[in-house]
Amino acid sequence: MDLFWHRRDPRLRDNAGLAAAAAAAAARNDRVVPVFAYDAELLETVGARRRALSLRSLAALQRRYRERGSALVVRSGDPATVLPDLAAEYGAERVTYNEHYRPARRERERAVASALADDGVETDARTDLVVVDPDRLAASYPNHGRFRDDWDAVPTPDPYPAPEAGRFADVGGERSVRAVAADASGDLDVGDPDPFRADVDLPTAGHRAARDRLDDFLSAGIATYADTRDDLARAVEAPTHAVSRLSPYLATGAIGIREVWAAATDALEAAATDDVRRNVEKYRDELTWREQQYHLLYYAPDLAESNYRSFPNPIAWREDDAGFDAWKRGETGYPLVDAGMRQLEAEGYVHNRPRQVVASFLTKHLLVDWRRGARWFMERLVDADHASNHGMWQWIASTGTDSVDVRIFDPVSQAAKYDPEATFVREYVPELREVPADTVVDWPTLSPEEREDLAPDYPHPIVDRDAAYERAKRVFEEALGKR
Repeated sequence: MDLFWHRRDPRLRDNAGLAAAAAAAAARNDRVVPVFAYDAELLETVGARRRALSLRSLAALQRRYRERGSALVVRSGDPATVLPDLAAEYGAERVTYNEHYRPARRERERAVASALADDGVETDARTDLVVVDPDRLAASYPNHGRFRDDWDAVPTPDPYPAPEAGRFADVGGERSVRAVAADASGDLDVGDPDPFRADVDLPTAGHRAARDRLDDFLSAGIATYADTRDDLARAVEAPTHAVSRLSPYLATGAIGIREVWAAATDALEAAATDDVRRNVEKYRDELTWREQQYHLLYYAPDLAESNYRSFPNPIAWREDDAGFDAWKRGETGYPLVDAGMRQLEAEGYVHNRPRQVVASFLTKHLLVDWRRGARWFMERLVDADHASNHGMWQWIASTGTDSVDVRIFDPVSQAAKYDPEATFVREYVPELREVPADTVVDWPTLSPEEREDLAPDYPHPIVDRDAAYERAKRVFEEALGKR
């Protein structure tokens, strides 16, 4: 028998490594043993919300294997020890797995491959996290357009079918993910003894739920995606139709990126009008932004620690703990910023438009280092994704791949454009629900007396809008050597 090592891929369908393992076993009329190493040290680096969804997705996968007369073998410990032990136990000559690009996971791959090689066991690593292997592209691109051009030139693989039920070994009697997690919880320095539990409502875990979400979006959202993706009122009224809300499932690997890409491509081919095609193509383009963030991480493994872009002079970040704490609480006195941060705290999710605005506010208006904001997002987001999170924080902070030297999102004009009726703001900032919409939008421009009279319980702006804008512009121009 061969082993398939599940990692961030808790699914049977569109799993590149699992399909390869099953095909190799079929050629020898053999079977595959699916395994998972419960790595407490690695889990400590994942926020509690994302960790809980990942483990629930793994439990859903275990149920799927049981439905097929097999089981997911779950053992606790360092994968470099667990995998050789399991290979010896099952007499495996090969271990197949999907590659990862996060440095800590790359190190585990190397350690596992080395330990297995010492025991004479082969390894087979496959590309699964992305549609196009980063190795097939140039090492860097000046902007997303150039990346997309090269990316489009590479043939995209179809989704991999789920292996036949009879292709998995009957390894009944294995312990559940929850039982292993409960026993190993003492090794986790994460505060909560139950790693399945979260302090927010989590989406239903597993591939079936992910596919249901995708199908709902395909039927009622993708045809208007470009027109509604930034409509914050619609994001409140129809959250899974304004945008796909697939990010938690992609982040945990409950659904494969090729499956999503193929579904969007089918929708494009079926589009009856140019307007629908425009909307669907915008969604496909957003998927290629995700591809680019993984490409960045592949070639710049220190993406979470170091500026991707080189500056002739250091950026004069401010050590503003009070401002950072107010930003985290959603108490900056800028309604759209605060609504976004309160959505993060309440749901573990932030709509993409306010996600950009809150990141810009922290890195530009407050001049707080982007790494602090990125770490906070990784801790609190259900859809926390190492590549996408750090790549896009750097883009917003003007330290990444943005073609604009210094991009600053003005939270007032952003609110006026994308939430003119203050629907999104009022949903998450109850102190402003009785304030007229146009006044909510213009809140930071009002006098202190007006603000105190309208909403005495809501904080005043912690920084002057115009002065902060000019300060950020000056600091980045100095870092770029333009002053």
